[in-house]
Amino acid sequence: MRLQVVLRYLGFVLLFNAFFLLISAGISIASADSAFYPLLFSTIVCFLFGIFPFIFVPSTFDITSKEGLSIVVVGWLLSCLIGMMPYILWGGGVFSFTNAWFESVSGFTTTGSSILSNVEALPQGLLFWRATTHWIGGIGIIVFVLAMLPSKGPAAMILYRSEVSLLAQDNFRYRTQKTLKVLLIVYLGLTVLEALALVIQGMSLFDAVAHSFATVATGGFSTKNLSVGHFSNLGIEITIIIFMVLSGIHFGLLYLFIIGNPRNL
Repeated sequence: MRLQVVLRYLGFVLLFNAFFLLISAGISIASADSAFYPLLFSTIVCFLFGIFPFIFVPSTFDITSKEGLSIVVVGWLLSCLIGMMPYILWGGGVFSFTNAWFESVSGFTTTGSSILSNVEALPQGLLFWRATTHWIGGIGIIVFVLAMLPSKGPAAMILYRSEVSLLAQDNFRYRTQKTLKVLLIVYLGLTVLEALALVIQGMSLFDAVAHSFATVATGGFSTKNLSVGHFSNLGIEITIIIFMVLSGIHFGLLYLFIIGNPRNL
């Protein structure tokens, strides 16, 4: 197994996380909260480790199955490690190493469990990063990475096999980019539509985006201690229920009618 090839693809994963950490830091600036420096430091660390492989490792799209599996496994672990960094640096008397690791893994795996007894005590920048880990994990980090790769060749094929179901593997024939664009358009579309619907129902834009991330990822992280019950709004509850159902079935439908039958592409 060529370590340098694995490191280059892991760089995509780290840069992808760095992008959302930077957005979270920007929100922290806008809200003038205490999470800016933890988020900024995490962004810098993530970006530097992600950019190094592009400087020192030559580009290649020819990878083995073992290398592809290593990229997927290590990519998820790295994301969880990076994801816990802002929590630890912020601290707040809440996040020990164990608690930060639990919160990060719960986010990226869209489990939705939390060690927090007072979610509203977190600054907005950190709350947005917490919601973002859900959203990233909802579609799969490697799927996002593949969508940014210029390759439609063996590397994309192997990574895709490591990330998706056997149904997708059996019918996948070098159409990674087109298939992923459909997946991403649906995912992004549901996210935007729900956020707009929640704003119309009376949510703030920040809360609407955070709850849209949690709903579309089918995870459940909220910005409020009482979750959706905090808003006491039937319209908001119905909207979230509708998008939870849509989000729960859209991947299955896509796999069945698009990936499962390439003629539909």
